[in-house]
Amino acid sequence: MPKVVDHRERREAIAHALWRVVEQQGWPRATMREVAREADVSLGQLQHYFSSRTAMLTFAMEFAAEQTSARVTRGLTGLDQPPHPRDVLRVILAEMLPLHPDARATSRMNTAYVLEALHDPELREQARVGLDEGRAMVERLIRQALIHGQIPADRDPNIETDLILALTGFAPLLELGVITPRAALAAVDQHLDQLFAPTS
Repeated sequence: MPKVVDHRERREAIAHALWRVVEQQGWPRATMREVAREADVSLGQLQHYFSSRTAMLTFAMEFAAEQTSARVTRGLTGLDQPPHPRDVLRVILAEMLPLHPDARATSRMNTAYVLEALHDPELREQARVGLDEGRAMVERLIRQALIHGQIPADRDPNIETDLILALTGFAPLLELGVITPRAALAAVDQHLDQLFAPTS
């Protein structure tokens, strides 16, 4: 009896292969042929699942976002319930920085995705929408913390949201060894401590 192929599983395996190629060789070398070799499938098989390099990248980014969300959810289960918004933001930021292999692969994919999106109008809109949704989630956390008096009332939620997102800019500094993971997390913790500092 022929084996039933799980198409979602095969697409995820190809996405993982793309991550490995990007992490080890960089996006310019992540050709369809190279990813097929890494995934141990023929080029024709890969093209059955993804008609183009862009389609493959788009799926890989969507899958990476799902994996990041799952890691954040697991991280939140270890916190007091309901978790304090400061701790929620800390977990989110830690997963958005290349501090462990899975997050590092996602970070490098994000870089490739943004660079590709700069020259592809369709990808650019997809990337913009994704980033806008992420920003809206952070802003909701900030506004809820303001409502509950966990952040000083004089803080501007838009500015504070942008400052939180700016912390993800540590990614290239970490990748290039300019700062250490410990230094990045210390800066994240200090910023969050100052944001959530009780008013006297």
